[in-house]
Amino acid sequence: MSKRLPGAMLAALLVLTFFAVPARATPARTTPTWVLPAQVLPAQTAPVDFTGIVALNNCSGSVVRTPTAQSSDRALVLTNGHCVKLLAADEVIVDQAASRTFTLLDSSGNGSLGTLRAERLLYATMSGTDAALYRLAATYAQVEGMGSRALELSPQHPAVGIDIRVVSGYWKRIYSCRADGFVHRLREADWTWNDSMRYTSACAVVGGTSGSPVVDVASGQVVGVNNTANESGGRCTMNNPCEVDQAGTVTVRHKIGYAQQTYQMVPCLPGGGRLDLYAPGCGLARP
Repeated sequence: MSKRLPGAMLAALLVLTFFAVPARATPARTTPTWVLPAQVLPAQTAPVDFTGIVALNNCSGSVVRTPTAQSSDRALVLTNGHCVKLLAADEVIVDQAASRTFTLLDSSGNGSLGTLRAERLLYATMSGTDAALYRLAATYAQVEGMGSRALELSPQHPAVGIDIRVVSGYWKRIYSCRADGFVHRLREADWTWNDSMRYTSACAVVGGTSGSPVVDVASGQVVGVNNTANESGGRCTMNNPCEVDQAGTVTVRHKIGYAQQTYQMVPCLPGGGRLDLYAPGCGLARP
């Protein structure tokens, strides 16, 4: 899985190549690291910046909205389910009280526009996808008043080969690559994710990039949320996801990263900061 880092260890992590993630107290589970070597990024070819990007204490994230959201709606923050905690394979969290804070970055990524605070954990799961949505105390209009704006979630399945950016608020780094393909089942340890996006090798994501939005350069919309990479060439183990096709054939792609698509969230968000898992077209797992 990918790239959740404990905030208290930041000073130490800046000098390490690999990072450990505190796992849930389960004897059979190995402590994950979810990291890959850092890489120098090529020059930007499109104006994707840090607008709408937030930093968590252990992950990355973004302020997101659906195409029909209103400025008066409570704003939402998208990150990974495993950035909340390591959830059980079939666990789904819905509408829990929350007080988590997020640092809202300026468009350059070099400064902070202020702190955003969650009022609810609207949704979190690692079942079928690896995603979490926090609802903020602030509205979209208030986020804009701070000098930023939400990124729009695409309601469409992305295409193979599109130019993408993975934007990490934790590291203030933008990765540039393409969508290399889509995986029928992506399996890692206890978890299985459906129709995952595979990156080309240029997006060599590192610890702390968990929850980063994957932005389609052509549209500027969010099409995925970064969550994992195969660290050491292992087969379907912690830190080493494997691809499983419809015939059950397993493929391992060493040092390749993956994201979970987000278009299936859009029908689940009818507006007003609400979640409706029974709405037509909603593709998120239910409790």
